[in-house]
Amino acid sequence: MAERTLTQTALKHFRTLLDERRAETLVHLAALEDDLGVARQARAEGSADDEHDPDGPTMSQAWSQLSGQIVDVNAEIIGIDAAIDRIERGTFGVCVNCGNQIAKARLEARPAAEYCIDCARKQR
Repeated sequence: MAERTLTQTALKHFRTLLDERRAETLVHLAALEDDLGVARQARAEGSADDEHDPDGPTMSQAWSQLSGQIVDVNAEIIGIDAAIDRIERGTFGVCVNCGNQIAKARLEARPAAEYCIDCARKQR
């Protein structure tokens, strides 16, 4: 396994980045859930006319899109929480697949990254 090369200062920096992203993501999730609640309410009240609005998406399409976005945002929160846990366990910045150090530039771009760039490419 690779020797940890991130300093305590760097780890604090990444923890701050992750905390900020988590807070932003929670705000985004709340907005999506509010939008889905509006869609549900419109459907329950029968005020959403899917069939006669040629310019807008159907209620089913909007509902499906919002639901998919909520799933994606929840997955992002899980990834952020896992990265925070790796900081606390002392394994942050180490690829979970090969054990090599994840490049600092990659962590700057994707602080929740759990794979080095080579392993991430192989995952696709």
